[in-house]
Amino acid sequence: MAEEKWVMMVTAQTPTNIAVIKYWGKRDEVRILPINDSISVTLDPDHLCTLTTVAVSPSFDRDRMWLNGKEISLSGSRYQNCLREIRSRGDDVEDKEKGIKIEKKDWEKLHLHIASHNNFPTAAGLASSAAGFACLVFALAKLMNVNEDPSQLSAIARQGSGSACRSLFGGFVKWNMGNKEDGSDSVAVQLVDDKHWDDLVIIIAVVSSREKERSSTSGMRESVETSLLLQHRAKEVVPERIVQMEEAIKNRDFTSFTKLTCADSNQFHAVCMDTSPPIFYMNDTSHRIISLVEKWNRSASTPEIAYTFDAGPNAVLIARNRKVAVELLQGLLYCFPPKPDTDMKSYVLGDASIVKEAGVEGELPQGIKDKIGRQDQKGEVSYFICSKAGRGPVVLQDQTQALLHPQTGLPK
Repeated sequence: MAEEKWVMMVTAQTPTNIAVIKYWGKRDEVRILPINDSISVTLDPDHLCTLTTVAVSPSFDRDRMWLNGKEISLSGSRYQNCLREIRSRGDDVEDKEKGIKIEKKDWEKLHLHIASHNNFPTAAGLASSAAGFACLVFALAKLMNVNEDPSQLSAIARQGSGSACRSLFGGFVKWNMGNKEDGSDSVAVQLVDDKHWDDLVIIIAVVSSREKERSSTSGMRESVETSLLLQHRAKEVVPERIVQMEEAIKNRDFTSFTKLTCADSNQFHAVCMDTSPPIFYMNDTSHRIISLVEKWNRSASTPEIAYTFDAGPNAVLIARNRKVAVELLQGLLYCFPPKPDTDMKSYVLGDASIVKEAGVEGELPQGIKDKIGRQDQKGEVSYFICSKAGRGPVVLQDQTQALLHPQTGLPK
């Protein structure tokens, strides 16, 4: 290893994911092994992603990390497990142009700097930890020349945050719970890529961007300890739903997909209610959105919108196609209008073309009013994000996007 005070960096972008068959409950808290399989859709990283820069240098005196501009501790077991697993798999790295040579054995003693930024709220039920740990593992694997496929890397990311294993792929992804005690078979696999079902449009209603009162980690633990419904769900319900959901995705069967997605979301929140003490992740606005979608689907000849809620009040609405998504956004803006002084560009984020097509001026078409039914109360939504299924993680070659300074390895 050369003695010069060099800095070597990699910057990666990793998407978040939303489960359509939920992961809730661990059989092993340390290795983060789930009590059931789960399936998710990866969201377009242009709209929801984590950006992470990792750097190594002989001048660094300890491992350090900055999240959204603020330095955080890396002493927690989840970070330490991921760092240990990745370091043990590091290989020789050489940059002849800069005169840098790192041998496999050097990774155990070299220190790292990590900077990570989410372009969406952290800890608000939008799987920020999933994108974060997936991006950390993916970026470090590239920096350290780790020669493992995404499924193998997913087993490392899983040890940081369970759902992180699913963010190492695009499209629809399945996390196999596995059976082995060491967790080696608890990995993610891609079911289909993001082009397989590209008719789908995803609209997220961010009802609250505040941090949850009860974290997913503590909520899961309490559910495993106290909810009989959770045990029934894991043993009897989910195995069958997984098979049905895989078939629905493969065949692009939106009717079956909607039925399964909505039912699984509702059962997950029923488990939360069945937990002692009960967990309330959704709020009144969440319930009003469910009511709106149920009315809409009943008024249509076949279901047009699926809804799902993770551990938070934010609604993820999956529209059958773009035409439905445009009408849905019109209906949502009618029911949940922005405050008078709000700029529409900050109220509807993501795919701006859908906003343009939906329009925001004028009377809501009668056909949409009929679908959403009477809405006497205006709800409260912080903002909307228009998105779609997206690709998996990528390395960003543009050094201007790096979060760390190339000379010092400190945040820009």
